[in-house]
Amino acid sequence: MPHGPDPMLATIVACILLAFILGSGARLLRMPALIGYIAAGMVIGPWLPGSLAERGMVAAMAEIGVALLLFGVGLHFKPADLLAVWRVAVPGAVLQIALALGLGSLVGQGLLGLSPGASLAFGLALAISSTAVATKALEERGKLGGAPGRLALGWLVMQDLVVVFALVLLPALAGGGDGQALAFDIGKAAASLIAFALVMVLAGRRALPWALVRVARGGSRELFTLAVLAAALGVAVLASSLFGVSFALGAFFAGIVLGESDVGHQAAAEATPLARIFSAIFFVSVGLLLDMNVVAAEPLAAAAALVAVLAGIGGGALAVMLAFRVPPRIALVVAAGIAQIGEFSFLLTEVAIRQGLLPDGVRGPILVAAVGSIIATPLLLKGAEALAPWLEQRLARAPGPAQALPPQLPWPVLENHAVIVGSGRVGSLVIAALRRHHLPLIVVEEDRAGAERLIAQGIPAIWGDATREEVFHAAAPERARLVIVALPDAPQAREVLRLARAANPAIPAVVRTHTDEEATWLEAELAGTGLVLMGERETALGMADYAMQSLGVAASTAQATVDVLRRRAMEDIAAG
Repeated sequence: MPHGPDPMLATIVACILLAFILGSGARLLRMPALIGYIAAGMVIGPWLPGSLAERGMVAAMAEIGVALLLFGVGLHFKPADLLAVWRVAVPGAVLQIALALGLGSLVGQGLLGLSPGASLAFGLALAISSTAVATKALEERGKLGGAPGRLALGWLVMQDLVVVFALVLLPALAGGGDGQALAFDIGKAAASLIAFALVMVLAGRRALPWALVRVARGGSRELFTLAVLAAALGVAVLASSLFGVSFALGAFFAGIVLGESDVGHQAAAEATPLARIFSAIFFVSVGLLLDMNVVAAEPLAAAAALVAVLAGIGGGALAVMLAFRVPPRIALVVAAGIAQIGEFSFLLTEVAIRQGLLPDGVRGPILVAAVGSIIATPLLLKGAEALAPWLEQRLARAPGPAQALPPQLPWPVLENHAVIVGSGRVGSLVIAALRRHHLPLIVVEEDRAGAERLIAQGIPAIWGDATREEVFHAAAPERARLVIVALPDAPQAREVLRLARAANPAIPAVVRTHTDEEATWLEAELAGTGLVLMGERETALGMADYAMQSLGVAASTAQATVDVLRRRAMEDIAAG
C-alpha cells in the first residue's frame, strides 16, 4: 500500500509553501519576492521526489499564471495608451529585436557552433522579453500605470506579435519549406491575427461585457469570479486553438476588451488574487527548469548568452529610445524593466528543438540567461532610478528636437469631488443632498442594479467592491476632496478608509457605524479630520432635537444641546 501524498499534490504544495517561505525571505532582504520564487523552484527540482515527473503540470499552471497576469494587465491597458506610444514602441521594438538577435546569433555561432539558421533561432530566443516578469517588476516599483508603463506595454505587445510570426518562420529555417510556402504561412498567420482582432472588436467587446453584466445582476460573487476566469482563459484557448495566437496574448486581448467596459474594475479585483498565485508558480517553474549539470556543460556560452540579453534587450532598447528622444528617466526605466527573457523564449526554444533546428544543449545557456536576467531585473530598475539624474544632466547639454514621447493623457475623472461609497438608504440621501447643490461626486456601489440606476440618472458611478484597491482607485481618491463611507459593515468601512488614506493621507472622511467601540476606533483614526456617525445615537439625537423644538425650544438652542450630548457620549465611550 503506497504511503505519502500523491506526487502531483506534493509538487503543488511544495511550490506554494516554498514560494511563500523563500519569497518572504527575499522581502526581508529587501529584494523582490520573485527572486525567492525562482529559488524555490531551484530547491524543489533536485530534492522533491516525483517533482521531475510533475514538471509538465507545473508548466501548465505557470502558463495559466502568465495568461491571468496578462489578462489583468489588459484590464488596465487602454488602446489609446498604445496609440500614444506607437511611434516609439513599434519601430523601437523592431530595432531592439534585430540588435539582440544579432548578438545572440554571434554567441550561437561563435561558442556553440550553430549553423546560420540555427543561430538566428537561438538569437531570437534571446531577443524577446518576458512580459510576465517585466509587468510584475514595473508594478512592484509603481511604474506600470505611468508613462514608462505605457511605453513598456506597447513595446512588449510588439514583441509578442513578433513571436507569433517567429513561430511560423522556424519551420522554414529548419528547411521545412521554400520561399513561396514561407510567404503563404506568414500571410496565413497575419490573416489569423487580424481575424482574431476583428472577432474581439466586433463580437467580443459586446458579448463579454454583456455576459458578465448578466452574471453580476444575479448577485453571486462566486459566479462572477468564475465568469471572469472563464472569459480570460476561454478567450485564450480560442485564440490559441483557432487563430494560432499565443495563449497569453489571447488573455491579454480579453482583458483589453473587458477593461473598456464598466465591469472592468470589478473583473480586475476578482482576477488579481488568482493571477498573483499562479504567476508565483510561473517563477517557481523557471527555477525548476534550471539543471546545474546542463549549465556546467556550457558555462562560457551561458555567460555570453546572459550578456547578450542584458546588452541586446536592455542596452539596445535604451539606445533606441534615446535616439527617438524619449526622456532619459523614462527610457532607463523601460529598458531596465524589459531587459530579461522568459516564457516566450522557452516556447521558441522548445519549438526549434522539436523542429530539429536547435540541439538539446542550447537549453542550458538559455535557462541561465533567463534566470540571470530575471534576477537582475529589479536590481537594474533600482540602478536605473539612481542613474536617471546623471543621464539627464549629460543629455541636457546636447541640443536636439523636442521629446517625441507624447505627454500622459488626462484621466477622465472629476477633481475636488466627493467619493461616496454605498448608495443604500444612507448613501442615497447624501447623494440627493449633494446633487441638490450641484456638487461634484462619484459613487462606488457594489450592487450592479443600484449602479445601473445611478448611471441612468446621470450620476457618475463605478460598480464594484470598494474594498478592492482596483475598484476604489477608479474613483480617483487622490484628487477627491471628501470620502463618505455609507457602508453598514464595519470591516468594509475600515478597509475603505485605509485605501482612502493610502491614496490621499490628508483627505477628510465621513463614516457611519453601529457600535460605540467602532465609533471610538474611527474617531481615533480620523484624528479630527472627519466625522463619525453612530447610527443609533444619531437617531436618538434626531428624536431629541425634534422633541425639544416641538416643545418650544429654539432651533439654535436645540442644536447646541444635541452637540453637547453627542460630545459627552463620545467622551463617556473613550473614558469607559
